[in-house]
Amino acid sequence: MNIVEVYRKFPTENDCIAYLEQVRWHGTPICPYCKSDRVTPLPSEQRHHCNNCNTTFSVTVGTIFHHTHAPLQKWFLAISLILNAKKGIAARQLGRDLEVNKNTAWFMAMRIRNAMMESEQRDLLQGLVEMDETYVGGKPRKSNDKKGSGKSRRGRGTDKTPVVGMIERGGKVKTVVVEDHKLDNTRLSNIARDNVSTDVSTTLITDEFKGYNNIVRFMSHQSVNHQVNYVDGDWHTNNLESFWALFKRGFIGQYHQLSDRYLDKYFDEFSYRHNHRSNRNLFELTISRGLNVRL
Repeated sequence: MNIVEVYRKFPTENDCIAYLEQVRWHGTPICPYCKSDRVTPLPSEQRHHCNNCNTTFSVTVGTIFHHTHAPLQKWFLAISLILNAKKGIAARQLGRDLEVNKNTAWFMAMRIRNAMMESEQRDLLQGLVEMDETYVGGKPRKSNDKKGSGKSRRGRGTDKTPVVGMIERGGKVKTVVVEDHKLDNTRLSNIARDNVSTDVSTTLITDEFKGYNNIVRFMSHQSVNHQVNYVDGDWHTNNLESFWALFKRGFIGQYHQLSDRYLDKYFDEFSYRHNHRSNRNLFELTISRGLNVRL
């Protein structure tokens, strides 16, 4: 759903509230505090009164919209803008588009990213699965180079934050931010076990990094030597490389700087858009997840 459709479908605050109530309660309001359905509507206040625990509540209680002072229409517009921004959208740009300050825009965007979390995805990747790592962070100053070479080191020799990605050929992608920066054989094997099926029909494809050598002990493993070629029949990691390239274009062109504290949320955002790229009801799905309703 684009911003024009949002304006057409939800022109007023009441329209937004009615939509949220329908998605969350399907016509029967439930008290979010005591779970009772003995509820009396308070139309003039856009709230409901629970006759069981004697509290009042609105449909936004306990959701990503809770305690917000921004109109719900702006929230809906923000969701639309973020979902349709292939390379992401910066908080300052979102603030300009919604006519809110950057702090409000950042708060809204982070709440929306909570609804886009892919860490809850429990299904293991199957079939041909590509696995690779990338490194995210700013370019270190020469004077801060721990290796003492005076040069900015790239790839596995850097001090940037490592992120491991796995993508099912033609399917979903999963990412794992390695917060302690320790990426060794054991860590890579554990990440593979947690996210990729060890069934005989699954083959994990990586580059020639020695950290993947132990994977062959518990699943089928093929590697591609990038010093020789990048594609060897079905063996390649090009799909995951494309995902990394898209994220880094968003990082360089939109966000410029990301802290380790929130890095996983930004990768969840990009993974969410990728995994649901064919879903025509993605706006509705995101609203449902924001209301803690799992479809």
